[in-house]
Amino acid sequence: MKTLALSIGLSLACLASPATAQIVNPAERGKSVPKASEAPPAQGTEEVLEDSEEAELIVVTGAEGSPLAEEATIGSYYQPKWTDRRLFPTTRVYVRPEGSMEFEYWNRIKVPRNGPTTVETWYEVEFGLPHRFQLDLYAVTSKTGSEGELNLTEQKAEIRYALADWGEMWMNPTVYLEYVSRDNQPDKVEYKLLLGDEIAPGWHFGTNLVFEHELGGELENEYGVTMGISHTVIDDKLSVGAEIKTALVDVHADRGNYQKELEVGPTLRYKPNPNMHIDFAPLIGIGGESRAADIFLVLGWSF
Repeated sequence: MKTLALSIGLSLACLASPATAQIVNPAERGKSVPKASEAPPAQGTEEVLEDSEEAELIVVTGAEGSPLAEEATIGSYYQPKWTDRRLFPTTRVYVRPEGSMEFEYWNRIKVPRNGPTTVETWYEVEFGLPHRFQLDLYAVTSKTGSEGELNLTEQKAEIRYALADWGEMWMNPTVYLEYVSRDNQPDKVEYKLLLGDEIAPGWHFGTNLVFEHELGGELENEYGVTMGISHTVIDDKLSVGAEIKTALVDVHADRGNYQKELEVGPTLRYKPNPNMHIDFAPLIGIGGESRAADIFLVLGWSF
């Protein structure tokens, strides 16, 4: 059994004024916040708090034209609130806010066209680091068939870096590198480009470009694309949508002769309370080379 030793250092920065903390939208970056006595009449969704004559005007604003709390700007990267939790099991978007942390418990059920079903359980911890970085650590157990043994089969470490604060670049590009240490199989590395944005009030979109390479054995390569689109049903509570996951897979001895995989299905995110979220995506395989089904259930808790 391989082990992956990881040392984590976290720097947490807190920004506070003597009286209040400030949340602004990207358009206000670089501008001084006016004093209450100098501020123009409030427009849209704004809240003015005055503790003294020197109190600052605090403006909390959602996306332009959006009344949704989940589209309000948060954190030092000026990202919308919906990005601070996983929206799609198969598609990542941006990074966690600096100083935040989350634990996630996954069940992934892989149902092949023929043969026994594999159930994987993932245990993941996510850390929002300074300078638009994110670190994720995973341990994965799996069991194949009713008679199979439950084994620790993978340990993963993932780092992400967002190229700019939210809204400063088209589709908010984020680069992603993951190393996978596997038991009794060659290790793998995975590279992704994460893209995502709001396409209209209440409509959120993400897509990932994926390249995965096996470091030994058959030197398998996987070239993939995932996409998700989600619509808010209840603000900051319930979102529903659809996901698609597609890949071409080949091996060193037969490069260019691809196994084609395509999975599609509905997706749901539910937040029963401010700290917890539940994601569910039962994907169905299309075509004979795809799995019959690939089902994801994620339970997350933010700290």
